[in-house]
Amino acid sequence: MDVSFSYFLREMSGNPVLLITVLLTLGVIFVNGWTDAPNAIATCVTTRCMNVRSAIMMSAVFNFLGVLVMTQINSSVASTISNMVDFSGNTSEALVALCAALFSIVVYSVGASFFGIPTSESHSLIAGLSGAAIAIHNGIGGINMSEWAKVLYGLVLSLALGFAIGWVVCKLVTVICQNMDRRRTNRYFQGAQIFGAAAMSFMHGAQDGQKFMGVLFLGLAFCNGQSSVSGISIPVWLMLLCSIVMAVGTSVGGEKIIKSVGMDMVHLEKYQGFSADLAAAICLLFSSVFGIPVSTTHTKSTAIMGVGAVKRLSSINFGIVKDMMLTWVFTFPGCGLISYVMAKLFMALF
Repeated sequence: MDVSFSYFLREMSGNPVLLITVLLTLGVIFVNGWTDAPNAIATCVTTRCMNVRSAIMMSAVFNFLGVLVMTQINSSVASTISNMVDFSGNTSEALVALCAALFSIVVYSVGASFFGIPTSESHSLIAGLSGAAIAIHNGIGGINMSEWAKVLYGLVLSLALGFAIGWVVCKLVTVICQNMDRRRTNRYFQGAQIFGAAAMSFMHGAQDGQKFMGVLFLGLAFCNGQSSVSGISIPVWLMLLCSIVMAVGTSVGGEKIIKSVGMDMVHLEKYQGFSADLAAAICLLFSSVFGIPVSTTHTKSTAIMGVGAVKRLSSINFGIVKDMMLTWVFTFPGCGLISYVMAKLFMALF
């Protein structure tokens, strides 16, 4: 299979469906950088360790590095996403269905972000791909259940492990620093939290960048007449393209989401913000190494809840948590249904 950049450009110029697929994929990556990446810096901004603009620029740089570095080390997250569904042997039809899946993600994510509610583009992507595969096969025969199992593991992992590690890290920090001068520890944690936000941004790029890169790679495979990308290495130019677009999306920012995650859910102090960032980054690193696609939104939000629970459960604003959970619950059927309908429509039109 030819995966060179020159082949990619030639195919785009001669294949309108591929061009639309690429534009939609890059649009989704941009939206992910815009709506999801702010989770990485929410605690850092709301505890006033950094101003919004500086934090966004730092996050953009480390998202870029996360995509680039982690894909070189282990690209199994990208492989899991691209192998999750079978779009049938008809690669032209599969490319149209892929467009429908991407369209559903953009519609759902932009709509939710308008209300300042964090979304999981990871789960939107999975739901969109599954809905399109069901449309092609007229049933669930096109869904690879063994790869879907990794998604379910990731859902449980991001909820349970994020909360647990957040609680443990914050408890350890509290015990270690209990007899220290508060003003001195605040100065220390201000710097430490910037490090934590950078680590969280890096792992966001490593997780979410790989997922969408896997989709773009799948579109390129369809143009080569191949129905899967198993055993094919992801080219460096594709890593660079996806990481740059995500970094640009992050630079646009997402102040509503920063407020929703970092202020409305739990009122954080500097040591708590550091604990939440470190806990979420550890959870994402573990997931990326083992090739388990997880939601960075779930992971960061539950880590913040775990940190808040160290003082008392009443410190968590469960009204905001309920809104987020409802959004996450509706992601799978919402994106799946939009993708199913659009796949049927696109196949009828094209």
